[in-house]
Amino acid sequence: MKLNNSITDVPGIEVGHAQDDDALTGCTAILCRKGAVAGVDVRGGAPGTRETDLLNPINLVQTVHAVLLAGGSAFGLDAASGVMRYLEEQGIGFDTGVGKVPIVPAAILFDLNLGRADRRPDAQMGYEAAAAATSDAPREGNFGAGTGASVGKMFGAKQAMKCGVGTASMAVGGAGVVVGALMAVNAFGDVIDPETNQILAGLRSTDVGPIHLGQAGYFGDTLKMMKTFFGRTILSFATKVNTVIGVVATNADFTKADATKMAQMAHDGLARAVRPAHTMLDGDTIFALATGGKKADVSTVGAYAAEVTAQAIVRAARMAASAGGLPGLAQS
Repeated sequence: MKLNNSITDVPGIEVGHAQDDDALTGCTAILCRKGAVAGVDVRGGAPGTRETDLLNPINLVQTVHAVLLAGGSAFGLDAASGVMRYLEEQGIGFDTGVGKVPIVPAAILFDLNLGRADRRPDAQMGYEAAAAATSDAPREGNFGAGTGASVGKMFGAKQAMKCGVGTASMAVGGAGVVVGALMAVNAFGDVIDPETNQILAGLRSTDVGPIHLGQAGYFGDTLKMMKTFFGRTILSFATKVNTVIGVVATNADFTKADATKMAQMAHDGLARAVRPAHTMLDGDTIFALATGGKKADVSTVGAYAAEVTAQAIVRAARMAASAGGLPGLAQS
């Protein structure tokens, strides 16, 4: 099976981006037109979400038709209405007997501090993202929900770095089972390369001066700064303007409980690639989608969901171009 290292390698998954490049904000629609069994796990202390209670395994609805990831803070949740409108026009949704209601869970990240705070993802932008969705590998970096994303914000935007959206996938065994991830990375902490344990993007040192990216002393290291007197003081005033939001998907035959476990295990990958993760200043949220068709062990798929989650986060950092006065690894 030839893969494109993208969440769209999972059969039945499509992705579409829409963004406002001047305002540095956007949204990403992950569509599953035939429905997908879904779960979610929220671990950050400051989440912004929609329809997450519906995904509890004890609740009625078994499948969703899309997931919406957006910037704009809580304002960005409005973009999910546009995804619903698009799906309704396509005749897709939960059949209530009097009409079909598309089920579209959503999560947002805070990007109002970059670009323009008065222009946020809205229903029209959500509609455009859904209408643009295809099974092609989506663009990474400063696109969709990653348009205004940044990382390393302990000391504010002046010492932060640009991040974005990234995706990854892999085959699980030889039975045609695929697992993929798409992550929009707007973390309080730093993005770490799990293979080297080195910081890729994050808090920049106050003494950067002539030091260039990749040289010793460029990064301030959020985790180390948290235990200094200055860091502890800053934390007492820090605002909740950070999060990593994303989706993991597979073509395994999973129940809602299985999908929930997959979302939980995917957070292990987040913790490998973001340091620190799951703080009270982040809204870390991962959705899981299972489009079905293949038999698979949930523990195995969950373990590899963590792997592709970490890889997608690394891609989000590597593919992000400089914007809004913040340096990015992919210089534009």
